Amino acid sequence: MKKVKTADSIIKQLKLLPQFKPLKRYHCYRKFISSLIPRYQRAIAFVYIRNDTLSIAVSHPGVNMELNSNKDFLKSILTMLINTDVECKDLKASKIVLFNTNKRPIRFEIENRKDTVPHYMERALGNFEIKTEDEDLRKRFINIREIIKKGYM
Repeated sequence: MKKVKTADSIIKQLKLLPQFKPLKRYHCYRKFISSLIPRYQRAIAFVYIRNDTLSIAVSHPGVNMELNSNKDFLKSILTMLINTDVECKDLKASKIVLFNTNKRPIRFEIENRKDTVPHYMERALGNFEIKTEDEDLRKRFINIREIIKKGYM
């Protein structure tokens, strides 16, 4: 009986091929960015390593200045990533270069999606007159009134 391949196993096999080396690097860049504090994560547009230099594109000049003064912090995070993740062992950078860009920052909020339901007390009381002759519309307004009254209690 043949073993069924999962999507995860197929992607892992593809990452091993030399032509898909950027996929492996993308995973490492993403891990590097996600290990930073959220304010820095929101400001980083993209990251790449070329010629032993880690280049970080930042979308805001203020964050660029702040990260410039914390280059040792960025190097320590990169070395910690290299030491902990087996896939990222080939990422080596002795220099860090930061520059401004007008590109939008990377968003990884799909994994860290937060609840968007508003958590506040309903201010409406549901005391309103329904002045319509249409029965379907009247039922909808009654339904809305009941929802408002439930939220108030």
